[in-house]
Amino acid sequence: MNFEQHHPLQPYWNLAVAGVHAEALDVALEAGLFDLLQERTDSLKIASVLDWQPRQTELMLELLWSMGLLERQSPLPGAVGALPMYRVAAALTAYLQRASHQYCGDALAYRLHSLRHFGTQLPGLLRGRAQAPAAQPATVAAGHLPSASGAGWADAARRQIGQEQRAATAAAALSIVRGIPEFARLFATRSATADSSTRDPAGLRLLDLGGGPGWIAIELARACAQVQGAVFDWPETVAVAHENIAQAGLATRLHALPGDLAADDIGTGYDLIWCSSVLHFVGDMPQALLRMHAALADGGVLACAQAEVPEDAAAAARVLPYYLPMRMQGRHVTQQGGLAQLLAQAGFSGIEQSSCHAFPMAPVQVLIARKAAR
Repeated sequence: MNFEQHHPLQPYWNLAVAGVHAEALDVALEAGLFDLLQERTDSLKIASVLDWQPRQTELMLELLWSMGLLERQSPLPGAVGALPMYRVAAALTAYLQRASHQYCGDALAYRLHSLRHFGTQLPGLLRGRAQAPAAQPATVAAGHLPSASGAGWADAARRQIGQEQRAATAAAALSIVRGIPEFARLFATRSATADSSTRDPAGLRLLDLGGGPGWIAIELARACAQVQGAVFDWPETVAVAHENIAQAGLATRLHALPGDLAADDIGTGYDLIWCSSVLHFVGDMPQALLRMHAALADGGVLACAQAEVPEDAAAAARVLPYYLPMRMQGRHVTQQGGLAQLLAQAGFSGIEQSSCHAFPMAPVQVLIARKAAR
């Protein structure tokens, strides 16, 4: 007999379980649990360090193991009193342990808290008794402001925004740019250690638009000795990019450019403009695209990673919950294919579009669009 058929309500019963999973991850991050599990450790040792109850700790570790966050080594048969040994899952070690350059724990906690907070606001929003989360820069795509102050923006750029760029977005951007025919040869042969004497004096002029702490531009510059250009974003955020560029030893090739996309000069003559999750936040998307087109050199390329709403319900389920705060705020999230139409109207040609699942939180559409060469 076949008992594997699921009840139609099972996906909605799973929603209640998801809340427990989210809370367990939040507690583990707050306690620094993953730092204690670099090597195999049992629940008694963890309970002693964290001052937790031994039995409850054992159950907590088992839950985290079932979520794929931990690896478990069971006791040998006949080992009386022995406990399972746990450690962080190998694929997640770089993202969950604070000493790692790719640590993403603060960003994960921020997403958990901000989306949970938004969920509590839904009844009031639907009745007009609450306001959707306040406007954010392009680098913070959901939730609410970390702080209304410039210091708050800078802290966000150093922590959750920077962590997500280092953990996911920078590598995804590099992979995308390497796949653009105009740049494939350069990024296949150049690296951060390339002899500067091999560089084309003209370089490859890059604008990382809405680039926040600048890790995408830094990753591209490290991968290709030809890259030089600017990171453009709000002044408080891009100040962090200035620090990161200097620490990366790339100040002779990259610089920070503070401003407002709607009002300030973004420069001209770029061979490549990269922007991810930027257009959700502009007041006039067609005008912003016209400005990007004007900023490109003839034959230049715009690489845009932007979420759109798919027509398929299952695909849309990956996108809609994350972008609901912005949509209720009145921000732009186009239907799939809508951005390609706007790019064409702005004068771009050779437009290519594909889905990408390598970005934080939700899949995005990657659009490659070109300014015709004269």
